This record gives sequence, structure tokens and C-alpha cells, in this order.
Amino acid sequence: MLMERKIREHLEQKAETMECPPAISRRIEQSYSHYLQQKRSGITMKKRLISGIAAAAILIPTAAFAAPALIEILTRTPMTAEQVQVDEVGKATLEKLYRAFPETKSFAIIDASNVQGVQTSITLQDKSGSGKKFTLHTNSRTGTIEHIVLENDGGSEEKPLIASTEQEIKAKVDELLNKMYGSISEYEFAMEQMENAEQKTLMLNYSKKGAKTPFYQVFVQGNTISASLIGGETTPSAAKVEGFFTINGQPDYTADAFFNDEKLLSLLKMSAADLKQELAKGKSVVEIAAAKNISKQQVIDVIATTQVEVQMQGENSGAGSHSKEQMLKAIEPKVLQLIERKNETSSKK
Repeated sequence: MLMERKIREHLEQKAETMECPPAISRRIEQSYSHYLQQKRSGITMKKRLISGIAAAAILIPTAAFAAPALIEILTRTPMTAEQVQVDEVGKATLEKLYRAFPETKSFAIIDASNVQGVQTSITLQDKSGSGKKFTLHTNSRTGTIEHIVLENDGGSEEKPLIASTEQEIKAKVDELLNKMYGSISEYEFAMEQMENAEQKTLMLNYSKKGAKTPFYQVFVQGNTISASLIGGETTPSAAKVEGFFTINGQPDYTADAFFNDEKLLSLLKMSAADLKQELAKGKSVVEIAAAKNISKQQVIDVIATTQVEVQMQGENSGAGSHSKEQMLKAIEPKVLQLIERKNETSSKK
């Protein structure tokens, strides 16, 4: 401990006179974020991705040069449940979980912490005594939930999830990914058993066609599913679709702008392509949402908020003459018109 303290003091002194380029700081933070995800999953195995800290060490020639970023990101600060609910990243993370698994609204926040500017971590547990537990690790820069740990979801000590058939395990994992990230139907899938003598462990990889690394990588051990988003942005935000509706044979670009909304697609639990396909059958967005027990007002709020935020950013965050509330009220009629609209081809039949 004495040596660690001396090293830390030396790095702090060096950090005062050195400036770490922003690009390298971001790479260190990203590497450490991945390291935290793997460390907190609690799974030991022979085949793993390269350690985040090892990757950072390769990138940085001297420890002193990396000191400013490392000193900051190695400090994890505990958070209370109240702090999580008012924290911007924490609140957004909870909203995503609640939309995907509505029953978690009654779960208790039993642990939470953050590494400033890098990652926010939240653990929720069912208060009814089932033991079901979610742990979420969110990238503080992007707001993306990069790692999810689901424990005790339907399994028992007598027959844990890992003792189920591979088909049953895949179905459980598919459900988790579909609800949290959107449709995974377009991904290639592979499963293998890890070389882990301590406890049976399965690794499930979901990859884009031709990709060398998986988009989602999942480990199943005992009654625990540990899923990581490896490939960057989630499917809905990356898959832009045109022609939800047409006007005189041309795409209605307003509808395209409104419906290519990651938050809307997450709320509906479907991809943009899936939404377009349902609209082509003559359904409206309101009808699609109602079938999923989602109210019209929820849909309006999500789309309107996104559009107003985009508009405010374009006005340089406040340069406009109207408040956010006024802008929301002004755009709601247009949103309502679009979500109640049906495909013109279908309506003529």
C-alpha cells in the first residue's frame, strides 16, 4: 500500500505539469469502461476480449502522460437512489429499463455509483423476494447502456438457467436483447461453451454479416445473463429508413424524420424497418402502439421531445425566442397528424 501511495503521489505531481490530449483521454476512458463491464460481471473464463486496462497501457507510452485521465476515472463515487433519479444519465437509464421491463418500476435501487464522465452503474432488485436483479452500466458520454447483468430470472438453485436447453437459453437472451436494444433478427448467431473448469459457462455472439467482432456478446452462467454491447450504436439508431409514407409517389421526409427516432423505436420495441412494414399493412403508429399497451400520449411525448431538442440544438441551445414548453405545444398537432395517418396505398384498397 505504501508503494501504491507513492506512485499515486508521483503521478499527481506529474499531472499538474502535463496535458493529456483529449483524443487519448477519450480512448483511455473507453478502454476503462469496457474493463469495468468485464470486472463487474463476475465471470472468469479463458477466452475473453483483451483487457481494457492492458489496451490502455499499450496506447500510452508512459504512466505519467496518462495520469490526468487515469486519476479521474479510477475514482468511483457511490450514489443514493434519490441521486440516481435526478441524475441525467441515471434517469435516462432507468427510463429505458422501465420501458423494456415495466415490472422493474417497483424494483428497489440497491446499489449505484459513477465514474465521472465515463460510466454510471445502477443495480435494481425485485422487492417481492423473487431475487430478480438487473445491473446496468451506461456510458456517460453517449447515454448507451453498454452492459446488462440479469440475475435470477425464472431459474432456481435446483434447475438454474444454464441447465436449460440451448434453445431455451437463446430464447431468454433474445428476449433481453430485443427488449433493451431492439430487433436482433438480422444478426448472425453463434454459441459455444467456455473452457471454465469452475462452472459451466456459455458464450453467445450476435454478429453482423462478415464482421470480425460480435455486435452483442453474452455470457450465461448459473442463473445469470451478462450481455455487452460491443459493436457501438444500437440497431435502431444505425438503421435509417425512408418512405414510411409517400406524397405523390415521393417519400414524406417529415414522417421519415419523426419516425427514425431511437427513443420511439425503443418505446415500440421494434426496428425502423419493422415499423415501416407494419405501416405498409395499413396500420397507424397509434394502432401499433395500442397493440403494445402504449398510449397515444406516450408516443406524442417521445417524438415531440426529440424534434424540439433537435430544433433547439440548431438554434444553438436557446438562441430561439420560444421556450421548450411552447415548442412542444406547437409541434404536437403535427405529431398527432402523422401518428394517426395510415399508408395511402392501403387506404385506397
